Amino acid sequence: MTDLTKNILRFILFAFAQALIFNNLEIGFGIHLMVHPLFVMLLPFEIGVFSLMSLAFVMGAIIDVFSNTYGLYASSLLMMAFFRPIIFKFYGPREGYDPIKEPSIVDMGGRWFFFVFGYLLLIHHFWFFLIEIFRIDQFFFILQKTVLSLVFSYLLSILLQTFFMKKSKAK
Repeated sequence: MTDLTKNILRFILFAFAQALIFNNLEIGFGIHLMVHPLFVMLLPFEIGVFSLMSLAFVMGAIIDVFSNTYGLYASSLLMMAFFRPIIFKFYGPREGYDPIKEPSIVDMGGRWFFFVFGYLLLIHHFWFFLIEIFRIDQFFFILQKTVLSLVFSYLLSILLQTFFMKKSKAK
């Protein structure tokens, strides 16, 4: 399977899984499971900023249409996509990223993924709940929803990668 086909399939699966399954789950305590940021994270290292932002916007817009949220998902994915190259550069290896590998827990290791995806998911979730609630007097509720959703979304993302991804082979 080519990288383009794999990313198109991921795009479709993550967008519709989020819109049709995970948005309809009621867990409680303000927990909102989000798997769609994993798509932005798993895009290749060498993707251009314009392509990255475009894909993030289109995916967010599709989820917004199905969820009737008027740009909430699109803006939060755009925020995550904006910070992705910055955080990747900050946590990048001295000799640069290997173009054969993808930014997953399987290829890059648990420590790298923990910090990089953790920060990106924190940015995404905080922006999402800040815009969703949009009241400064609810700041601690925003933090509660951000932290709880972050933990469960992160664990779900690791679980999905463990089950559905395999180790890349050197070409």
